[in-house]
Order: sequence, then C-alpha cells, then structure tokens
Amino acid sequence: MPGGRINPLSISSLIGTIEGTVSNAKDSMHSRKTSLTKKLEKHGLNVPYVDLIIQFIGASGLPKMDVVGSADPYFVAKIDDAISFVSTVKQNELAPVWNETWRIKNVPATADLVINVMDKDEGSVTDDFIGTIRTGVSAGAKELEIESPLLKRSRGTFWIKIESKHAQDPTPNTYPYLFNGPVRFSRHFSPTVGALTNLDEARLYSTWKMFIMGIPHFFGDVHQPWNRNYKAAQTIFQGPTSVAVRSTVQAGHRLLYARTANNGFGIIDDAADVNALLQSGDSRPGAHRVKPVVYTYIISSEDDSFRFSETGAAFFVDFASKHALHANCFETVRYSGEFHPRPKGGWENFKEEVPDNQVDWELVIDNNSGTYAPDKKMLPTLRALLEYNFPGFAIFALHHEDEDLKKSVKACRDYALKYRGVKPQELEPHAREGEDTLCHQASLRTRLGKGIRKLSNEKASAS
Repeated sequence: MPGGRINPLSISSLIGTIEGTVSNAKDSMHSRKTSLTKKLEKHGLNVPYVDLIIQFIGASGLPKMDVVGSADPYFVAKIDDAISFVSTVKQNELAPVWNETWRIKNVPATADLVINVMDKDEGSVTDDFIGTIRTGVSAGAKELEIESPLLKRSRGTFWIKIESKHAQDPTPNTYPYLFNGPVRFSRHFSPTVGALTNLDEARLYSTWKMFIMGIPHFFGDVHQPWNRNYKAAQTIFQGPTSVAVRSTVQAGHRLLYARTANNGFGIIDDAADVNALLQSGDSRPGAHRVKPVVYTYIISSEDDSFRFSETGAAFFVDFASKHALHANCFETVRYSGEFHPRPKGGWENFKEEVPDNQVDWELVIDNNSGTYAPDKKMLPTLRALLEYNFPGFAIFALHHEDEDLKKSVKACRDYALKYRGVKPQELEPHAREGEDTLCHQASLRTRLGKGIRKLSNEKASAS
C-alpha cells in the first residue's frame, strides 16, 4: 500500500507471514475433512446437504497496517477448501462494508466456512494477513471475532448472515459445492495503461474475469488440452526453452489480473447488465452503446472463471498466445475461442439510429483457439451454459471454420470501422510508440525474480 509501508523485515510483518502459514496449515485440515465426507458416503452413510446463501456484511475494528494510512481490506472465503469467494478491496478503511452475496448449492451440512481477511499491498508480490474467522454453515446472523491464529489475539469483528435450506438436487453429492451465483465480474487494467483517460482506449488495456454458474454441471470432467500440433503452443508447453517462456507469460498474467482497489466490479442480473459491460466509452461515435468488437476468451480449468478481453488488446503484443496469457499457462482449459455481440439480423443490417434498448441482442461464440483447439462437439454444451447464465441473449455457438461465423465477424468489424470511430490498428494487438509493453515488464520481473533467488541461494551456501 502507498503511504509509508512497514519494513517487510519488521516483527509485525514477520508475525503476519507466520500467521498466514499457520492458517494455510489449518486449511489443509479442512481439505482432509472433505475427503472424510466422501469416505462416509462411500460406505453408505447419509451425509445431509444444504443450499446456502451467504451475505458478507462487513467488519469493524481492523488494525492499522501502515505507518501512514489505515488498511485496504478484502477477504477470501472458502468452504472446506473446495470452493472460494474473493471480495472487492475497500480502500483506506478499518470498518469496511461489503454486503456481497455468495450462493452455493450442495454443501455438506457439516462443512466449515473459513474467511481470511487480508490487506491489499499495492506493488507487492504478497498481501498482508490480518486475521481469520472459522465457523460452521448453520443458518443465522453471526458476529464473529477475527483472530490472529498464532497469538490468538483479536483483530476485529466480522458480520455475516447465512441462509440454509435442504439441498434441492436429488443427488447433491454428484456436484457438491456448486457455485450458484450471483454472476459477478471484475475488470482489471494492464499496468501499461498509464495515464489514459480515454475510456475507449482504456478498454484495449482491460480484461474481465467473470464467475458464471453451472460449469461442472454442464462440462462435467471435460477439459481441453493444449494443442500439440500448434507451434505457438509448443513453444509454451514443450521443450527446454518452454520453462522460460511460461515464466514470462505467467508473470504477465499476474500483472494483468492483479487485484487492486482500482479494479472495477459488477453483478450480472439480466441482459441489460451484459449490455452495459459490452458498451464503449464516451469519446467516440456510439457513446455508451454496445461496441461492435471481437473478444478473446477462455473458461479456466483453474477456477472455472470466464476470462476475456478485446482481441485487439494492447497487452497481447509479443506474447506467443493470447489464450495462454488468459489461462495463466494452464495445460488445459474448459473451453476457449472468440466471441462478439451482434443485433438480431447482424451488424450488416443494423441501423445506427435504433436505440440499443430496442434491439434483440445475440452473442456469437466460437472455438477459434489454436493453443487449445477446443472440440467442436462441445459447442452445443457451451451454448447451453451461456444461455443458462445470460437469459435474454440469443446464443450462437459456431465452429471457427463456419462461413456464417466468418461473415458475422467481418460485419462486426466493418461496422466498427465505418460507424464507431474504431481505427484499423485496434483490430489487432498493437503498442503505442515508446510504450513499455506488458511482455517487457513481465520479462523484467521474471529476470529480477531469478536474480533474487540466485543471490539468496548464494548467501545460504556461504553461511
């Protein structure tokens, strides 16, 4: 955090590091508890399941974490270490109010809820640990003490409210710990965005991470592996030089998806919310209207999140694979490709004078990803997943070689160039003159990290 950081080698920081380690050790105990639940079911013992609505209300009495200023708190909630929820960051606040909701289906009634309260440390690799809360998932309003696991001292008070009902699924153990909304997203800005104030240009430095519902239900255990016949994928996942390439891509991913107090956050309740997310800025023709643009996306194997950005995003420059950057170099994804919005009838037949709220909007999504080459047989499943999450949008899931898809993409881009002031160079990744690219920043961080580790090892050997 800016404003006079505590020396990272100070006693308080050291204690925070130890406390975080103790908390992680206790979390592993809860993962063993999850395994026990499965063993009991295997032996025919009935384990009751519940559907939960958890409201994270807020906290008070948090400790100051800076010499100057207070704290930038956020929290990470986990149920049996099987599913997690990460809150927004509240800047410079010792009594944060979140009022954020988490719905989860098919949770064992014996489950534990663990909430780790953190202090966002801008510019640092790790954040400061404030304290932890452990409770069951029984219904009711709860006032809980935030504890320091090591010294058992109070670090403030946390309020939650839990609604618990008998699980509605007839076989809840088939898809346990199933995220059930609300669909929420965060908008992240590449560190290369600098002082841009033009909202349209800022979109080219933005990426979105969205948690959508029902992915395990629709996709089951199906994941798409990296494409061993694709040269760019080979440079990332195969051969002696791939480790260095992956390190740079992963460093870029961490920079790109960093959680900060400046992130944008939102909830998707209906089609109007999707429209708002897809709107352009206010500096060009078509201000605050759905932008005709193609997006690159992946559905992550890591946390089932839907991650996407404009295909022409500036931060893609010099990276071997757009999809691998979004996927944090995971060897598999749930699915990947591109998508674009369009009015019913297509952009080629659209009249600019027609207001967006009088348009039936469609989402056209495909499997155009060389890095992962998703199986086209899963396109109907992808369509069903998006229809479930975005009611009010007609979904078209097309193979990347489909001629109708190619025509739709061309019409989208042609309309953007002709009517919305989009420049031709914005259709593909590009950097401004003299711009320090994300790839370059990631490479510097990777080399710096290696240098620090080498120096540390040399000192250890000498001692």
